[in-house]
Amino acid sequence: MEFKFNPQEDSFRQELRQFIQDELPADWEGGGRWPEESNWELTRQMRRKLAQRGWLTMHWPREYGGQDASPVLSAIYNEELAYLRAPGRDIFGVRMLGPTLMIHGSEEQKRTYLPPIAQGEIQWCQGFSEPEAGSDLASLNTRAVRDGDDYVINGSKIWTTLGHRADAIFLLARTDPEAPKHRGISFILVDLKTPGIQVRPIINMAEGHEFNQVIFDNVRVPRRNLVGEENRGWYVAVTLLDFERSGIDYSAIGRRLLDEVFQYARETQRHGQPLLQTPWIRHVLADRYIECEVARLMAYNVAHMQEQGQVPNKEASMSKVFGSETLHRVAATCMEVLGMYGALGRGEQWAPLKGRVQEHWMISFSHKIAAGTSEVQRNIIAGRGLGLPRG
Repeated sequence: MEFKFNPQEDSFRQELRQFIQDELPADWEGGGRWPEESNWELTRQMRRKLAQRGWLTMHWPREYGGQDASPVLSAIYNEELAYLRAPGRDIFGVRMLGPTLMIHGSEEQKRTYLPPIAQGEIQWCQGFSEPEAGSDLASLNTRAVRDGDDYVINGSKIWTTLGHRADAIFLLARTDPEAPKHRGISFILVDLKTPGIQVRPIINMAEGHEFNQVIFDNVRVPRRNLVGEENRGWYVAVTLLDFERSGIDYSAIGRRLLDEVFQYARETQRHGQPLLQTPWIRHVLADRYIECEVARLMAYNVAHMQEQGQVPNKEASMSKVFGSETLHRVAATCMEVLGMYGALGRGEQWAPLKGRVQEHWMISFSHKIAAGTSEVQRNIIAGRGLGLPRG
């Protein structure tokens, strides 16, 4: 088996990389889990430029504004943008909601919602988790009660990433409280300008504002915004989550951190010699590079399986759990290499690499939770992959 890209894929990677480097400011450094937060207007500009080149939704079918690009090309796109910490990607609209609407949406919903996503004109966010419903998502309590041609929604969603930037939210709400918990749930699209919605910021421990709590107080939404069948939204959500769980970002972010710390260790001297000459530092960086490469190959294996028409369910979970935990180990290793200086944050005078390592280390804990915890992924691997019985 040969692990190499074909000429078209190599050419696309180089063209994309050059475009991003030309478009980003000379002093751009990105940072954190969402580099978009560093400059939201630049994010919007980059997204529109990516859309103009056809890259934003290149993996979509042509009938919906895409290029029918292969999953491998799509993985290259995501890898390069993640490695360069480039703003402009649209995970919620392009990667998650758009493909889900193609499967479960009505023709009216496809005509209404897909073109703005493909043109980079709208920001969506995801309303799944609640204060009392995280990994056990099916226990959610947000209610949607039918009232004529509308649903009236009450409840709250938490950890809503980019909710303060979003124009609309796709959410799960309980429409039949008497049904078993995996049933009686519906998938609904909501304009965030609708009266009765309040977005409250949640500042994380890295002092970043990516999360929010979104509160719904008698929010009236047209029934035509229901995706799929009423009370069958759980199955729509499962489709969407399969699009969410991609592992390529983790290895790309990890490699960028390792490259920066490797360069720092080569240039920084202690006790008269570069840090990189210290045996344990050389060994631990090598181990993390190997793990990043394994995570990268696992992610590309998922893309390859998709290209062959296979459904990589357990493989996607394997990629996600290994990739997210590898990124956490990478961030922790980089903190160890930097020593006590590594604990200094962004903007502090003596912080090496402008405090990016400390920021990534704190955020790396969330990677093992977001998009399905490592424990949930292992259950999927055990049940769907190995056929083991439920505990």
